Amino acid sequence: MKNIISFDKQGLIDFKKIRTIWVSPTILDIYLHTMTFFNILEKLTDRGHDVSFVAMRSKAFRRLDNHKVRLVAIPLRFLPVFSSLMFDMVLFLSLPILIITSKSNVVVMSPDHTILGSFQALLLSKIKRTRFVLDVRSIPVESAGFQGFLQKLWFNFSVHVAKRFFNGFTVITPLMKSDFCNDFKIDPEKVGIWTSGVSDDLFNPDNPTLDKINLKKKYGLSEKFVVLYHGVFTATRGLPQTIESIRILSGTYPDIVFFLLGTGPIISSLKRLVENKGLEKNVIIRNPVEHVEVPKFIAMCDIGIVPLPDHPYWRSQSPLKLLEYLAMVKVVVLTDIPAHRAVVNEAKCGIYLSSIQATEIAKAIEFAYLNKLHLEEWGKAGRKIVKQDYTWEKVAGDLEGYLEALDDAH
Repeated sequence: MKNIISFDKQGLIDFKKIRTIWVSPTILDIYLHTMTFFNILEKLTDRGHDVSFVAMRSKAFRRLDNHKVRLVAIPLRFLPVFSSLMFDMVLFLSLPILIITSKSNVVVMSPDHTILGSFQALLLSKIKRTRFVLDVRSIPVESAGFQGFLQKLWFNFSVHVAKRFFNGFTVITPLMKSDFCNDFKIDPEKVGIWTSGVSDDLFNPDNPTLDKINLKKKYGLSEKFVVLYHGVFTATRGLPQTIESIRILSGTYPDIVFFLLGTGPIISSLKRLVENKGLEKNVIIRNPVEHVEVPKFIAMCDIGIVPLPDHPYWRSQSPLKLLEYLAMVKVVVLTDIPAHRAVVNEAKCGIYLSSIQATEIAKAIEFAYLNKLHLEEWGKAGRKIVKQDYTWEKVAGDLEGYLEALDDAH
């Protein structure tokens, strides 16, 4: 964030920083998506922001490499309901103190149960002129059962509280902004956009530390055509269908391997599916690794895959894994939904699926396999897309512009 320069009544220069407190219920040592927050906050500090990140941890957790970000990691043992309530209570007591001590003028919160911890701070904000922003990364319609009910309840409650007491909102894509404003009758002028982003230094195919040859050898993949999926395993991400597509291909192309890197609610059922189909040699499932290790696995693969179905909660997303594949010059098999079209459009780095039926996925993978000599050249278009629109530097600039406008409007 650039310093805002103004002059007081005596003509002296006053350098005014935007000081931000970012609150998230994420558990730093458990959840896989924490690097999104770390990356955007580090880039904001590079632009001159004074940033505090408030979250939870259940055990010792490394500090951010960028020491300018103040990490407030509240130690709470992970218990699904208890830890959330405790976090809200701690937040209720400590957030006003943190606002005062850090002289923060912006507080960013998530649309969830943590809204309960903001009430006392909201009263203080009227005195301190602190701006509150609700940051919406996704709309909770994927989860089912009682947990899904609670997520939707807290989401709706948070949005209605924010409409009444907050100063603005941020969302992840223009399409989500349109849907969000229509669904909740929110003035579009109050809503900013910051998308997913990629570290151009970390996800760099020319990085000499990417030893893809030895990594493939480690997993017995030296002569294989590797299709990679990395991230969370849930029932609504097209993973069972992709495994079935590998079964279809295995007879004709036994050297095609589907490599899944991650974990999630359906990991046990995926392993059973692989065993029942007799695909142990063609489907490999491995536990998640530190985010800094992910580029090595992408470098090892021949293509990436993002088989998200055409559901409302995926159409307006900004899939991080897609951007990471593209940054590493990988062609991606992906569904033909607005979230993917908004990034790839007609570039050759994308092979579109008309549906997530196993036969359609098999056709797309086969097309990539038969054109393996062209994949590297096709993948260059993807890195160009990322460098132009989706580096963390670009995304941080978009968020910075919104926060500046928010401050100027008040």
